[in-house]
Amino acid sequence: MVSDAQTVRIEGKILQLTEDPALLAAQLAGEELAWDPERALLGNISTDELTPGWVCYYYDETLARYCLVGLRGGVVQRDHIKNGGFGVIVSGISKGCGSSRETAPYSELKSGVKLVIAKSIEKIYRQNAQNIGLLTSTDFGLIPRIARGEAIPMEEFTRGLDAISAAVVEHGGLFAYNRARMAGRTTPPAITTAPRPMTLAEKILAAHAIVDASRGTVGVPAVKPGDAFFARTDVRFSHEYVTPMADAIFRAELGDEAKVKDPESVFAFRDHLTFLDRVMSKAHRDMGLDAQARELATVQEEFSRRHHVKLYGEVQRDGKLVGSDAICHNKVIEEIALPGQLVAGTDSHTCMAGALGCFAFGVGSTDMANAWFTKDIRVTVPETARFVLRGALPSGVCAKDVMLHILSQPFFKTGQGIGKVLEFAGDGIAAMPLDERATLTNMAVEAGGFTGIIEADEVVVDYLVAQRGLDADSVRARIVRADPGASYVATFDIDLGALTPMVATPGDPRNGIPIDSLSPSSNVKIDIAYGGSCTGGKKADMDMYATVLQSAVEQGKRVADGVHLYIQFGSQDIRRYAESRGYLDIFHRAGAELVDPSCGACIKAGPGVSDSPDQVTVSSQNRNFPGRSGPGKVYLASPLVVAASAIAGHIVHPAEIAASLKAV
Repeated sequence: MVSDAQTVRIEGKILQLTEDPALLAAQLAGEELAWDPERALLGNISTDELTPGWVCYYYDETLARYCLVGLRGGVVQRDHIKNGGFGVIVSGISKGCGSSRETAPYSELKSGVKLVIAKSIEKIYRQNAQNIGLLTSTDFGLIPRIARGEAIPMEEFTRGLDAISAAVVEHGGLFAYNRARMAGRTTPPAITTAPRPMTLAEKILAAHAIVDASRGTVGVPAVKPGDAFFARTDVRFSHEYVTPMADAIFRAELGDEAKVKDPESVFAFRDHLTFLDRVMSKAHRDMGLDAQARELATVQEEFSRRHHVKLYGEVQRDGKLVGSDAICHNKVIEEIALPGQLVAGTDSHTCMAGALGCFAFGVGSTDMANAWFTKDIRVTVPETARFVLRGALPSGVCAKDVMLHILSQPFFKTGQGIGKVLEFAGDGIAAMPLDERATLTNMAVEAGGFTGIIEADEVVVDYLVAQRGLDADSVRARIVRADPGASYVATFDIDLGALTPMVATPGDPRNGIPIDSLSPSSNVKIDIAYGGSCTGGKKADMDMYATVLQSAVEQGKRVADGVHLYIQFGSQDIRRYAESRGYLDIFHRAGAELVDPSCGACIKAGPGVSDSPDQVTVSSQNRNFPGRSGPGKVYLASPLVVAASAIAGHIVHPAEIAASLKAV
């Protein structure tokens, strides 16, 4: 790429990620494909496809060798992108959906790609790209211009961006921008929005907007969508997949002597790869990936010691490793976050904490490295879509079904939800326990959303009093409420009574269909039933697994032959809860394998992963992008459906298995 600050000339070939694997293979073999705007391009390319989980054991330029090796179809192999001479990558809708891993755009940048063009680009991926100097655009009109060798004005890549994002792009990345800002060569724009009715998210952001960093003054009267500023975080956390890369950036940009600001509000988690050794393939071991993965935990431990950061690590029982203390998102709700706070974490499901009435969102390695030093995070105020849930859920229907229904709507399937806040309200929400609310906020990111949030109420107060021993009045004093008359980009009314159990068919969480739509003749037989992850490993989820499995056990039924049922706890606290309720005995008697806390199978790093394309899994986790949990097919479903399907041997409506049990 040649740049004179005002214009950019992109050198190298243009790689079109086509739906036709033969055309893609031809380009990788050296053929240049003429641009045809009518040609079908792959959409919904997740970060799991850009850099599969095992690739993320690396956190340096080695990532370039494995760029896009997880792309569906298996056409892209090691070094294809790095050695292909590509300067531009083009694809369809929702580029970079899924995980917040900055390894994805970093692998593209370090393989020589300077520009990513897609029909729509997911929020976290786009911000990560901006932070590292990878240009992005949704303008396909650039393609023929670049092919002709035309110098493209920089404004083509900053048009429509807020002032801070545009300046980050112009400076070539976040740290370059911050050096200019600290030197006085650029200044973030002042927030001048006049007082106005604000949404819940806007009110929290307004309270955390930095007015004068040197004096530590925070808070403005109002903000509106599109306002850009740096905001003061209350909580920053990372896990072993990301801490090492963020630490490397931190030291490279700020020096080995740089210190984390206010380490008491920074947390680290060993929660993603705890059980990796149980499922790592021989091929990956032969590549030395077992040692590479262990290094991630070692580097995080050293970082935590160096900066006096609390590390939630591994847990031993009777002298043996049993698992992690907790998955980060479960522990953030159990012990850390509070209503009204601003929470930033290096994981896309950070938004789960929005169930407490805080503004919680995922960021990449560069954003976190910067936030460690400054305690600040850059934010562009998003628009909010409001979901009013009315009525009561029918028997056999739970929050997971609600979310799969919401994700299946055109607003999200067409990418309109990208970057939006999903605010949940209504009497249907008021009736939900906190764990069920957390399922909704957790999966807001599957819609491409910025975050999910629910106004705190007495349910939250009671939870924090019981869970942490906090004073009820002090919790109530923290609650933030939306203003009457606040503006929403869209409002959706959902009649909970009209919903039925859902499944998301393999490939994308937005593939939701009513379970009754699975034709009786299809009889989707399963090999694996997985009940776990941050989404499906909560206390309320344990209640649901136990309800179904206890009925089965009482009728002399167990997990169907040929099916392996895994139940994995989201934290040790949740495991203790299940034990106190007698669930462990029920699970064992039903034939389930119990797994201690870890992200595990959800990211192809623990018991419950598939090892063959022919295997079928029904899972209570949050996403089912190609290859994420192994080569098999993954259907997403509620804990009730997962447990019922494990007994039946195929995907069933919970009522169907209940009826069959009564008939025994």
